[in-house]
Amino acid sequence: RVGARCAADGRLVDVDDLIEGLVRMMATPAEITGPINIGSPNEFTILDLANQVIALTGATSKIVHLPKPTDDPKQRQPDITVARDVLDWQPSVSLETGLLETVAYFRELLGRDRD
Repeated sequence: RVGARCAADGRLVDVDDLIEGLVRMMATPAEITGPINIGSPNEFTILDLANQVIALTGATSKIVHLPKPTDDPKQRQPDITVARDVLDWQPSVSLETGLLETVAYFRELLGRDRD
């Protein structure tokens, strides 16, 4: 079994939050041209994400640590001030909630009900 390969840190935003932000952006007046960051200001590492996925799924995957690419940003924390001010938007779905919903979706899709 191939382990999860971990080489960088990441930013994720739940698809429901992303769609809501994009819909609000499309509904703005023509003079609002952006850019507008639609992202999550909550920073976590890919290692954190991998560990949460393993814990939630009961997977036995092993994490393989690789060196970060030389051009890998040290911080990924988008400034969503414009999204908050102009769109009255910020992400509302936590990483844990999004992962729980995703795991449940795929368990149902695959017909597997693991406890």
